[in-house]
Amino acid sequence: MADVIQATSISKRFKSAIAVDEVSLRVREGEIYGLVGADGAGKTTTIRLLCGALKLDSGSITIAGYDIRREADKARQQIGYLSQRFSLYEDLTVLENIRFFAEVRGLEADEWYPRCMEILQFVGLAEFKNRFAGQLSGGMKQKLGLASALVVEPKVFLFDEPTTGVDPVTRQDFWKLIISLVNHQNDLNREKVAVLVSTPYMDEAARCHRIGFMHHGKIIAEGTPGELRSILTGRILELVGHPLPFLKNEVLHIPLVDDAHAFGDSLHLRLKEQAKPEHLNGIKKSLIEMGGKVDQVRVIPPGLEDVFIALAGQEPQNSGENHNV
Repeated sequence: MADVIQATSISKRFKSAIAVDEVSLRVREGEIYGLVGADGAGKTTTIRLLCGALKLDSGSITIAGYDIRREADKARQQIGYLSQRFSLYEDLTVLENIRFFAEVRGLEADEWYPRCMEILQFVGLAEFKNRFAGQLSGGMKQKLGLASALVVEPKVFLFDEPTTGVDPVTRQDFWKLIISLVNHQNDLNREKVAVLVSTPYMDEAARCHRIGFMHHGKIIAEGTPGELRSILTGRILELVGHPLPFLKNEVLHIPLVDDAHAFGDSLHLRLKEQAKPEHLNGIKKSLIEMGGKVDQVRVIPPGLEDVFIALAGQEPQNSGENHNV
């Protein structure tokens, strides 16, 4: 499969702050690439560089073969972009918004209108085509943003935290739409598309084919979800007991424990590389001797949260419902 998005050593500075620092990434057709990190990591700036909304300080970007510096207009014609915040016209109807973006791209009514009807059906907005955009819910607004991007048949989709602030059911629905687009499970895109989506949510990251963990403007690790989880295989323990704040503080005094962080009603302990499974009983015994109550200590498969925290040293957001990837 061909690389539709290619970014090589791209950088962007705002006065004294480096927002994007020598970032390189590639996204193939038929692939969902997740740019994952906490707020302020540089995800939004990276996406704005990719779509040409910001000028590069250094590095190069090609979109579907077009250089973003030399052939900016042609490159942008290949992109469907959806930002964090609703950026369409609230005083226009759903249909009028899509018409506006279609005609800006030079599509005639006999081109955009039939396709628009298919798209509205696909995103679940067909019955709301005459509703003003300002009267839509947050999730419906994001679906309208997706519909507006789809009307011009882009080869590349850039989604900047598209599900932030929407309810869990809408998040699920939106991801089903993304996966359907990439898997070609519809008649809307004649060619395979490439999707780059930024997110702070690890359950969303797990849906991507490949992930780039971003921290302080850099990609600090990249790979499939499985490849990234394998970094900590055998080194994550789940500790159930109480009081958790006491256990979290005391467990850090045990030499074999590298770090501990709260995970719902339990703790996740990251062991040092030299630790062995047989050390479990010793850890449990040490905590009991320190005065804590320990119900269970067991080795568990590492989650993407565990890997990100180990690499970046800071906790990302989670889905709000649970901590399972």
